[in-house]
Amino acid sequence: MPKQNEQETVEHLRSLIRDIPDFPTPGILFRDITPLLADADAFADAVSLMAAPYAEIDHVVCIESRGFIFGAPIAYRLGAGIVPVRKAGKLPFETFVADYALEYGQNTVEVHQDAIKPGERVIIVDDLLATGGTIEAAIRLVEHFGATLAGIEVLIELEALGGRARLVDHPVRSQIVY
Repeated sequence: MPKQNEQETVEHLRSLIRDIPDFPTPGILFRDITPLLADADAFADAVSLMAAPYAEIDHVVCIESRGFIFGAPIAYRLGAGIVPVRKAGKLPFETFVADYALEYGQNTVEVHQDAIKPGERVIIVDDLLATGGTIEAAIRLVEHFGATLAGIEVLIELEALGGRARLVDHPVRSQIVY
């Protein structure tokens, strides 16, 4: 964990996220985390903050694709396994699927049918909470297994998009809120 206090660490992480206007389309302000990822100390601090409240976790459920970036080191730190939640057609074994709504249509995520056992403790990790659709779909997948969802962990939350309201029955932690 960093030598500075947690708030200073969060502010330092925030300072490494750059704003890219009109990406990927006009009117969107994209929060680019690649400078944070490129800074080894900042990346380690982000992982430490995100992993800190959890103990005795069996699996970290990582949402494709940037959730993999944070989920893998968090799982390593917690001594847990990784369960990838992927877009449809990317997993080679039998899967459970969950659909979710997009602004412009619908998408599907899936997980292997043998990935989690009933009663196991899991956390869901992603880089960003925006509208909450993808995380909500991941929750449905976790619940299908009868697992215990110990928490949802994201680096960034875009508060104005209201994603947290869709997840009101679940513990959500975000490190940086815009």
